[in-house]
Amino acid sequence: MATKDIQTWLTEYGESHQNKTNKAIHWVCVPLIFWTIMAFIWAVPAPAIFAEVPYLNWASLAAVIIVLFYIRLSIPLTIGMTAFTALCFFSIASLDAALPGKLVPIAAIAFVILWIGQFYGHKVEGKKPSFFKDIQFLMIGPAWVMAFIFTKLGIKY
Repeated sequence: MATKDIQTWLTEYGESHQNKTNKAIHWVCVPLIFWTIMAFIWAVPAPAIFAEVPYLNWASLAAVIIVLFYIRLSIPLTIGMTAFTALCFFSIASLDAALPGKLVPIAAIAFVILWIGQFYGHKVEGKKPSFFKDIQFLMIGPAWVMAFIFTKLGIKY
């Protein structure tokens, strides 16, 4: 089976994101869901050996996997998603330091509310979320938002 290129992924994702309301909901919810998932991963206890390297935890390792996923699709989008992932990473670190013990409850509440928003958007759209077809669309959603930003800025992805 041939690997899809980034434009194929984005076009296929976009087919279930045509409605203006659904698009607006996704613009807010997709990046924030990404953030909540990174927060959950951040909260997973890391082995003591990780403490030897600043900021080495399960979230930083997940970030490497995320970058590897995107790099095979588009270098410019990889750069954008790496910057966004870093922003998430450091905002999570800051929140966790400022409000010890509150990261997971905050992320959990946000996660539930955001997914309610996502499913409402798809109800308005009248189409099922793309990830029901292929779980990889959970990673394409953030790239879809980033690709839109790139297009508005005149950056080829």
